[in-house]
This record gives sequence, structure tokens and C-alpha cells, in this order.
Amino acid sequence: MEYSFKRGFGPELERIRSALEEEFPTEIREEGGRLLLSYGALKSIEVSIVGKKLLVTTESTDGVTDEVILDTNKRFRDFLERATGYTAKQRLQQAKKEVSKS
Repeated sequence: MEYSFKRGFGPELERIRSALEEEFPTEIREEGGRLLLSYGALKSIEVSIVGKKLLVTTESTDGVTDEVILDTNKRFRDFLERATGYTAKQRLQQAKKEVSKS
């Protein structure tokens, strides 16, 4: 999924790494301009910057408890807000606008 950055939230990989570290207490690897990690209900999270957009690809883990899923989702939403500057509600509105343009 691609996310836009709010004004004042630049597409710097080190800033994005910092936001990941604040939300996900796990090892974060960097490979070829991509940040890779695994946490809770997400088997893999791949984060990169393409142009002026944040590109995030995730793969879910099967068979985890509801508690783990809720914790992982909250951390993921909080990370996206720290990284992009937009709340979940604002990101939803942007996604709806993109769909209506197509």
C-alpha cells in the first residue's frame, strides 16, 4: 500500500526507521533501501520510499490470538501516523479519493 506524506513529514528513511523502532520492539534490517521486520500478527513488514510516497507491504501470520492481532494493528496504525503525519481517518479519506479518481 502506498501512503502520502503530510507537509513537514519528509520521505527520509532514517526518520521512518525511527518511527518503526518506536512502535515495534524488534530487530529491523535494512536491505537495498528497504526496512524489513516481523512482529506479532505480521509475518513480514517491508517499508520503503518510492518517489515521495511510503510503500508498505505486509504479510499476516495465521493462528495468532485476538489480543496479538489487536496489539499489532494498533502499533501498525500508530507507526503509519508517525511516519506520514496522517491519522487513520485521514488516510481512509485519501484512499477513497484515489479510488474515485480511477
